[in-house]
Amino acid sequence: MPRRPSRPLESPIRAEGAVLPPPPERWNHGVVERLDRPIADQAGLSGRPYRTVDTLAAMERRGSITAGMRQAGEDFRARFAAAQLDPLRAPDWSRPRNGGPTRGNDADGPALRIEAARDAVWRAILAAGGLGSPAGSCLWHVVGWERSLKQWAIEQGWGGRPVSQETASGILIAALGALEAHFRR
Repeated sequence: MPRRPSRPLESPIRAEGAVLPPPPERWNHGVVERLDRPIADQAGLSGRPYRTVDTLAAMERRGSITAGMRQAGEDFRARFAAAQLDPLRAPDWSRPRNGGPTRGNDADGPALRIEAARDAVWRAILAAGGLGSPAGSCLWHVVGWERSLKQWAIEQGWGGRPVSQETASGILIAALGALEAHFRR
């Protein structure tokens, strides 16, 4: 028979202004920190959630890249997400399907904004040297797919061969520099 607690359990609702720590699962994604300023949530209420520190933020803090290079990387990541190029995605349930046959070729293809985002991603990859270049591969995997730089260096590397983490960092810095110049045009 399970023991009953001697005192009542704490309510998960805390007093206003109290800071709840992130759940343990959030730490599986790397360094987690609280945002420095409030943002609006889906309901329009203000909050200061925790978020992981990504590769670009960590590199900017260390001084490896400039704010412009980080912004170029963030812009690339946003276009990559809009282009729906992530290898693992769920169906878009917000788009109704009637189950009947579709009319015309346009109904089956991606929307115009997705096509525009894919075109922008492709032009950015080409500006960095193409998908077969170390910079293009690094942009695709590290910035686009948001894999860790270490993981890319070990698994993907250059030409299928692993590269050192220092070399991978240099490749990413060069790729972000090319990306910054490309987006400035």
